[in-house]
Amino acid sequence: MVSRRFVLSGMLAGAALPVWGEGLAVSPRPVARPSGVQAVAGKAVADPAALIEAAGLGGVVGYAVADARTGRLLEAMGEREALPPASTAKAVTALYALEKLGAGHRFATRVLVTGPVAGGVVQGDLVLSGTGDPELDTDRLAGLAAELAATGIRGVTGTYLVHDGALPFVDRIAGDQPEHVGYNPAISGLNLNYNRVHFEWKRAQGGWGVAMDARGERFAPPVQMARMEVVAREAPLFTYRARGGAEEWTVASGALGKGGSRWLPVRNPAAYVGEVFQSLAAAQGVKLPAGRVVGRLPAGAQVVAELAGDPLADVLRRMLRWSTNLTAEVVGLSSSGAGGLRPSAGAMSDWMRGRLGAEGRFVDHSGLGGQSRISAEQMVRALVASQGTAAGRGLKPVLRDLGMRDDEGGAIESPVAVIGKTGTLNFVSALVGFVQPPSGREMAFAIFCADVARRDRLSVAEREQPKGGKAWTRRARKLQGQLIARWGAVYG
Repeated sequence: MVSRRFVLSGMLAGAALPVWGEGLAVSPRPVARPSGVQAVAGKAVADPAALIEAAGLGGVVGYAVADARTGRLLEAMGEREALPPASTAKAVTALYALEKLGAGHRFATRVLVTGPVAGGVVQGDLVLSGTGDPELDTDRLAGLAAELAATGIRGVTGTYLVHDGALPFVDRIAGDQPEHVGYNPAISGLNLNYNRVHFEWKRAQGGWGVAMDARGERFAPPVQMARMEVVAREAPLFTYRARGGAEEWTVASGALGKGGSRWLPVRNPAAYVGEVFQSLAAAQGVKLPAGRVVGRLPAGAQVVAELAGDPLADVLRRMLRWSTNLTAEVVGLSSSGAGGLRPSAGAMSDWMRGRLGAEGRFVDHSGLGGQSRISAEQMVRALVASQGTAAGRGLKPVLRDLGMRDDEGGAIESPVAVIGKTGTLNFVSALVGFVQPPSGREMAFAIFCADVARRDRLSVAEREQPKGGKAWTRRARKLQGQLIARWGAVYG
């Protein structure tokens, strides 16, 4: 039950920014599995088995670290255990997209017309068309509306069409997440605000005032296709249903407190983008009728306004920093050309096997689906092999600088650099990347911690904030920092 003390700073308060078989090429000698405390330069270095035991994570911990140049495995434990990669899957997605699309690829959103313009009126249809831009937001969409108005167009004789067919429609990334979490939105050829709608509430006389809008930095147009009703109950926190083209939400009054806001996922993104663009265009003096979503562009349509996104390398850098699931799925689907998320993830798995010689099974491109599996050994193999490709050379510049940690997991200044990607699911914590000590001996690594059985026992309702989840993740991250510090001392 959700108590009246439970305020939305916990579950309701959503951040506005998107939120973290075969062996390697090895030496003829056995892989080092140190036991006991070692002395390096007169300083004791902890035994990894003791570190893992002290972390008390349960489940499985698998890790591997290799010389990044030669691929020689330096140290490993549980390295062949296939475990969920969580968001570290995005590192593979970035490699895949860099090779298939190129670092300079740009997603575009366009306005097209099917007839001539006479007296400011299109003699035909006007079309809003996307190629999947995952970073399109309300303020940038307003810029496209202003560009349309600058052409002199003020209306249409025909229909306002919203074209989302550049990518297959997916109503949610993972089916095992709570309905209301903003990190699990729909995907289409038109996306806006990471396919989330902004829900805000304030205590008012006799109840609450609520608003649903497409919040940006400069504009916050209200949205009619997503609706909210406050219901007198303690639980469930939210309910959702799609009806008559609208997305209807209810929220438990017992959880609202005095006021707040959060982002909710949008399941019909094309209709959302179409409505918001209609509002923004009206503010520029362009009157459009209600939009109709279509999967194909009309023949002969001509571009009259266009908004280009940033180069893919910049998009990937932000994806890896903020771990935006929508971005990962869009770039993965765009890279594969497949007709659905699982076929697309399968195509990426096949590419990794054929191009990098590494085995893994992905069910999506973001790592949100808990059924994806790869071992630490195979992830390190992929990282090492990628360095000989243009995609691999493009990956390191977009990886996040993770910094070094002390024995308690706190950030410290160190000459050893760590770049990589973190990943977190319920009772799953992963970290992959490169350790770059001042000696110049770079290491590729992967650390996967997973208590899959504990994760699987959770009900869907428990998966946003499971009991004990934060403490478990803190211990896992501390262990990861300890292992990296050890490698820097022993092998750097």
